[in-house]
Parts: sequence; C-alpha cells; structure tokens
Amino acid sequence: MSATPAAVVELRVEGVIGPASADYVVRGLAQAVEEGAQLVVLSIDTPGGLDSSMRDIIKAILASPLPVASYVAPSGARAASAGTYILYASHIAAMAPGTNLGAATPVQIGGMPSAPSPQPNPPEASKERESAERPSTGENSSAPSDTLSKKQINDAAAYIRGLAQMRGRNVEWAEQAVREAVSLSAEEALQLKVVDYLANDLAQLLKQLHGKSFTAAGVKVTLDTEGALLVTHAPDWRTRLLAVITNPSVALMLMMIGIYGLFFEFSNPGTGVGGVLGGICLILALYSLQLLPVNYAGVALILLGIAFIAAEAFLPSFGVLGIGGIVAFSFGALILIDTDVPGFGIPLLLILTLALTSALVIFAILSMAIRARRSALVSGDGELLGSLVRINTVTADNALRGSVHLQGETWQVISQAPLQPGQQVRVLARKGLMLEVSAAEGISPTGE
Repeated sequence: MSATPAAVVELRVEGVIGPASADYVVRGLAQAVEEGAQLVVLSIDTPGGLDSSMRDIIKAILASPLPVASYVAPSGARAASAGTYILYASHIAAMAPGTNLGAATPVQIGGMPSAPSPQPNPPEASKERESAERPSTGENSSAPSDTLSKKQINDAAAYIRGLAQMRGRNVEWAEQAVREAVSLSAEEALQLKVVDYLANDLAQLLKQLHGKSFTAAGVKVTLDTEGALLVTHAPDWRTRLLAVITNPSVALMLMMIGIYGLFFEFSNPGTGVGGVLGGICLILALYSLQLLPVNYAGVALILLGIAFIAAEAFLPSFGVLGIGGIVAFSFGALILIDTDVPGFGIPLLLILTLALTSALVIFAILSMAIRARRSALVSGDGELLGSLVRINTVTADNALRGSVHLQGETWQVISQAPLQPGQQVRVLARKGLMLEVSAAEGISPTGE
C-alpha cells in the first residue's frame, strides 16, 4: 500500500499587495515547510501593490525549499503590476481561463504612473503580438523623458528579466510588460510561454502537476499531487489587523486620535482615558507609518498643524494659530503617502472631514474663551465689591470699625459713618485685609 502523499497548501493573495500581504505569504511559506507540505499554491487576484512588499514575497519564494505555484484564479481575476513579478518568480506559473496579467510598469514614487504616451496611429493587434515576440529597446516614443522614471523602469525591467531567465520564461515579453505596460490574456500567456499551465480550477492544476519535477532552493522535488490533501491557510487575526492598520486612512485617523488623546490628558491630568487610548493609537499609527511609503514632510506638516491647534487653546491668538494648523494639517495629509499605487491613497473626503473636525474644536475653544472673558468674575476682589452683608460686631471703642462674615471668612470692616450690629452694608473696596463699607441705601439697620 502506497504512502499518503504530502499535503498541498493554498495561500490566497487577494486585493492590493501591501505589508499585510507580504507578512501573510512569508509566514505561510514558513508554516508550510513546518507542516511538511510538498507544494504551496498562491491563488492570486491583485491589481498590484507596493514594490517593497512585492520584493519581500519574491525573496521568500526564491528562498523556499518547497516549490511555489502562482495560480491566477478564478475567472475574471488578474495578476497586474506586482502580481506579474510574483508570477514570474514562482517555480510554477498557471492561470485560469478568463484571467489576465501584465501592466507591470512601476508607479512613480510621489508622481503619476509612468504610462505610455498616446500614439497618433496605434498599432494593430497583429503588430502588437509581433512586437511582443521581440525585445524592446526602450527607446520608443513612449519611454519617459525624466531621469528618475527611466531609472525606476530600467531597474524594474532588469529585475523581471532576471526572474524570467531564472524560470525559463519569456524574457522579451516580461521586459515589454514593464516598459510598455502591455497585458496578456491567459490563452496568450500560455502561447507565448509566459505561464506554464492553463487550468480551470485548482484540482485540474494539481492533476497536471502530478509527477512533475522542480528545483527549489537547489533541491530537486518531484510532486505527487494526485489525491493529495489540499489545506487552505486563511489570513489569521495578525494579518487582518495588519491589513487594517496599514490602511493609510486608518493610520492617519489613529495618529489624530493618539495626539488628541495625549493633548486632552495633559490638559486634564488624572483622567487616564485620554492618555491610555492616545498612547495606544499613536504607537499603532507610528508602527503603520513605518511600514508604508510615507513622505516625512507630510508627517512634519501634520504634527505642526496639530501643535498649532493645541496651542490655540492656551495662547490668545484669536484663531490665527488654529487656522494655520488646519491648513498645515490638510497639506500634510495630502502628501503623506508617497506613492500613487492604487489602494494606498488617502481620500480627500476623509482629509476634509478631519480638517472640519479640527475647525469645530477650535471654534469650541474660542467660544469658551470669549464667554469666559465676558462673564463676571466669581472670585477675588471682583466678587467682594458690591456685596451686601450684615455687621456682626462693632468695635467697642470705635463705632466706625466692626466685623462681617463674607465668603466663609471673617473680615474687619471700616466705614465713614458709625456702624451698628445687624446693620446691612455694601462693600466698596478692599484695603489689604480690611474692607471699606457703607450703609446700604433704603435698608434699615434692622433689615425692614
């Protein structure tokens, strides 16, 4: 009786490729090795993502002692941009009918995508297919003119060309996908030897791979996938949490909550809630930002804007600091994420909402300050002057002096006219520790 074949592990790479996707794949490959799997299948459906995360995934694939199959599925899925590089790096490349790959031109950091410029006479489909079979010189009219874009595209072209040569796949088309942002359907990709297999589903792919041999990390591995158990590792709580906090919008909100929480804690020490919540949110935001391609000028503008808004509560600028803070915060949020990769931008509506919230905070602070400035004093001399009080005692040898009980304290008083016990008087002034009083008009000494 033959031994049961080792399991096949499936990892699903869906959506934009970012730090969470990279962490999920890297840990998933390591877990598959620990479980003794014979093959790892990456089911891919992605529009692309961050270059740094893509390279982390590719490094893990190249170092894996297990063969890795990238499978673009189900029908309607795509492996665009970063997904194309991952497909080329894998030991096995496969696609389902109705899928596509390509458009691997790198998106400029801090700029617009380096898309090909429109041509007045677009080539026909047959000419495009013909040009896909010969190497691109990169000297056509669609090549970017600026040096930075050329450096990025040349680096990306060399990278994918090296992956194609390592796996024995179509080198010319790979470079063309980078330089000219072309795409292929699954059938065309198989015909041009960009991918190795075309399969309707994962079961059919595993059937095609049975008995095939591949070299992984220098070791030849022969697959026994017929009847092998398929184990799918779904993203765990760590991956899901990382996917949430590495969303640029969430990172910005966490930073705002953290800073405002600490601000209110320092303004009202002892409550604890603001400090605890603010500290946790701020640490999560900083962790998220160090994983994302951030523009540190944007971070500085956001911090400066929040500092101005906080200073508005303590300095009598009557809105100048607050308005300047809102402007600085808005510009900082706009340039915070230093990439134009889809899925990593901060919506303008969110920026406007946060700016409006800050404006409302400033308005509330100014309103409280103005009301406090206009309200009557409730302590000190302002409360003493004009108060009505009754004489408790009169000095035996001087009828012009006596004592009263006011604001919980006993005061010595002096008057220009003789005083009588029980007489109601009005406080005119304070002279050191003594109050100057006079008889209250219209009120008799007995209060009648």
